[in-house]
Amino acid sequence: MAKSTGKHKALRFSDLIDKLEGDKIIWIIVFAIIVFSIVGMASSTSLLARLNGTSRLDYAIKQVYVALSGLAVIWAIYKFGKVGFLKFFAKFGFIASVFLLVLLDSHFDKIPFLKPIETYRGSGTWRTIVMFGVPVMVYEVVKVAMVMYLAWALQALKNKETQLADKLANFGWLRFLSSEEGRVMFYLGAPMVIVFLLELAGSNSSAIFLGLVMGFTVIVGNMKWKYISHLLIAGVIALGLVFGLQKLTGWKFLTRVTTAISRVSDFHGDPIEELHKLEPGTLAFQQVLDGSKQVISAKVAVSTGGLLGKGPGKSTQRYIVSVMYEDYMYSFIIEEYGLVGGILILMLYGTLLARGSIIVRNCDTVFAKCAVAGLVALISCQALLHILVNVDLMPMTGQNLPMISHGNSSFLCFCVAFGIILSISRMAKKKIARETAEEMMNAHFGTGDEKSDTLNDLDDFESQD
Repeated sequence: MAKSTGKHKALRFSDLIDKLEGDKIIWIIVFAIIVFSIVGMASSTSLLARLNGTSRLDYAIKQVYVALSGLAVIWAIYKFGKVGFLKFFAKFGFIASVFLLVLLDSHFDKIPFLKPIETYRGSGTWRTIVMFGVPVMVYEVVKVAMVMYLAWALQALKNKETQLADKLANFGWLRFLSSEEGRVMFYLGAPMVIVFLLELAGSNSSAIFLGLVMGFTVIVGNMKWKYISHLLIAGVIALGLVFGLQKLTGWKFLTRVTTAISRVSDFHGDPIEELHKLEPGTLAFQQVLDGSKQVISAKVAVSTGGLLGKGPGKSTQRYIVSVMYEDYMYSFIIEEYGLVGGILILMLYGTLLARGSIIVRNCDTVFAKCAVAGLVALISCQALLHILVNVDLMPMTGQNLPMISHGNSSFLCFCVAFGIILSISRMAKKKIARETAEEMMNAHFGTGDEKSDTLNDLDDFESQD
């Protein structure tokens, strides 16, 4: 009887998977990432739990609730997020981004339900706005919002749906907006540069990363190379001006530039060697120790993980690295789950990149193609940056591991991104199914005439609803 029940459950689970109309591999990636996030929160938050007078179990339970909320967001967008619906909200992405960034950079806290706060008290890092009592990581919202806005703008430029620019061109001093160059500048160039500069004031790494993601999205949209080169030059000039201005004036508004310069300059140094040159107990020794403790501990976590890791709940470095559950989550995973766990994480985000490329190739519109490409690049490349920092191949960037590192608003933002990807993949499922089947045929039968006998089966596979 028990055996029969188990078989019945397996069939029911299989039926549930079959009912998922989007890309099933991406669904599996989402479920796997969520499992890692819950397990990670259950074990990596020991120090955080002590500081807040609670337990790791509380954080694990909270993460379960956040995960369920995220799955609800993904399912709602995947099920009801038609292209027209997504485009309608996407066109407001730039306006929303500018509003949030200006509010954050100005530290304007006079709006009761929108209050910018320091991420860590006294750190000078401002990345969070409390919206109606809920902390929201602004940079994560802006990343998704700008990718969607650029996808909409590229579609609008292709279809010449540029009514606003055409109306503004009636004013004499804005006549240049009637030209192709003017419209590209209005819908793409100016928004990209404005958001880049606003984000640069608070986080150099986030601004540069977002700039690269925006540039990639524009390239996928088949924008002319002369415009892409202009955007690149404008970004480099803006970056140079900001760094030069801070160097000459020491303007407090650009203190994060100083932080970026120091991180890059200190990256190639050996903190252990530097500590050996200083006398223990001195201020200089303590400053070097405080500045390098987390980096050294992350290296220890990676080096002691071994093949299979120490096991769940047996990390030692979580008590030393204050942001192990955020900036050093990958190091923590390797310490507890070893090289096997680290490779599995790489495979999840790498597979997402591969599946995203298949979806992009089968999208019929510029909007869908750019939205999927930009969001997949955002998730997978942010994961790569996080991993490179954790294995000491890059200076500290502050980029978390998407949907695994601690952060409720960040988790939900990436859920929105996954929901959009799955919604668009559902629309392109027949083309994706045919391409996957053709790849399987090529693997089994080669590319010769011997595969022609299976074409009828392929047509039947494609026509399945």
